[in-house]
Amino acid sequence: MPARLMALPGVYRPQSDTRLVAEALAREALTPGSHVLEIGTGTGALALQAARRGARVTAVDVSRRAVATARLNALREWLPLRVIHGDFASAVAGSRFDLVVSNPPYVPAPAAELPVRGPERAWDAGRDGRAIIDRICTTAPALLRPGGALLLVHSGMCGTQETIDRLTARGLTADVTARAFVPWGPVLRSRRAWLERQGLSAAAEELEELVVIRAQSL
Repeated sequence: MPARLMALPGVYRPQSDTRLVAEALAREALTPGSHVLEIGTGTGALALQAARRGARVTAVDVSRRAVATARLNALREWLPLRVIHGDFASAVAGSRFDLVVSNPPYVPAPAAELPVRGPERAWDAGRDGRAIIDRICTTAPALLRPGGALLLVHSGMCGTQETIDRLTARGLTADVTARAFVPWGPVLRSRRAWLERQGLSAAAEELEELVVIRAQSL
């Protein structure tokens, strides 16, 4: 991912999870004209990676600042990128894609309600961290063309097997294709006591497991 990507204040900058799914995206057999969707585009890093390979890319984000950021980054690289503000399920309803990629919010949070503003919107995802993940699992079959694939990155803290089970229950094949262990960031560290009480982490745990799950439509 180019280091020169800009980000307006409050927009999630590419981090370890972005890099892990970017490596998985690089392994996908995209061809010029492949239709790609990124859910929760942020700076547009993953969408632009696909666009550089000639894919026709649509990127969606609920944050207006993220939408503006992705558009600016596309302009800076002279790359065609369709960026839509809104909820992904309604924004692209009726469209199907060869590849869907997402680095969604997945951090468990004490508040059950999702934030509607502020930088926390990019990571807080309800008490179990699955508020957006579960919606993607439910919607994925309707978004994929026959043979199309989904690349989804999230923390192992959210339940890797649950994601696989939900996707397979919807008729997709699914498996973990990449994983990494990274040091806890400031958000997790600030919630250590709560995460331990919820049984989501062990005492003194310092590394977070990240997984990329690849699901494919038959």
